[in-house]
Amino acid sequence: MSAVWLKLITLLTILSCPALSVSSEVVWRALGEAVTIQCRPSKPDQEYLSLKKGLSEEHDVLYKEGNPEKNTIYKEFMGRLQLNGVFPNVDILIKNLTSNDTGPYWCVYKKFDLVSSKNLEMKGTGSVLLQNVESEFCYSLCVFVCVCVCVCVCVCVCVCVCVCVCIHTHIYIIIWSSVCGAVELN
Repeated sequence: MSAVWLKLITLLTILSCPALSVSSEVVWRALGEAVTIQCRPSKPDQEYLSLKKGLSEEHDVLYKEGNPEKNTIYKEFMGRLQLNGVFPNVDILIKNLTSNDTGPYWCVYKKFDLVSSKNLEMKGTGSVLLQNVESEFCYSLCVFVCVCVCVCVCVCVCVCVCVCVCIHTHIYIIIWSSVCGAVELN
């Protein structure tokens, strides 16, 4: 059960990361399903595309050259990737998802700069945070949401009861003081 909560905390931490909020989305898929990552460059005339995985882009998934079209698929994803589209607009389908596939994916484009003699990197659009939904995780998330809703309802009921008691007590004091005041005058 603690692994489920660790995944939830990790997911919430990643979602609050400003780097991911620029042009990314969260995609939920069950184990064994597929996900499509639509990589698009921010600027034209890109020469290479790397699909990277991890917060620090530490894992390589795919390396694609624009001319000639040459693809390098890394071992962990061999036989599970399908590429569609014409470079630089590439749709990458990852099939038969496993729990190891969970995490952020980045579309990173590169172009060789003649002036600096270096490859200039830039993130394209289409980056996603992939979260695999396992049945235990789903159940725990449902329980968590139900408990939160129940707590909120209980708090609202308690507040309403307190307000009603306060109003009733206040009215009772007003009535009592006016009755007592009327009695004292006679």
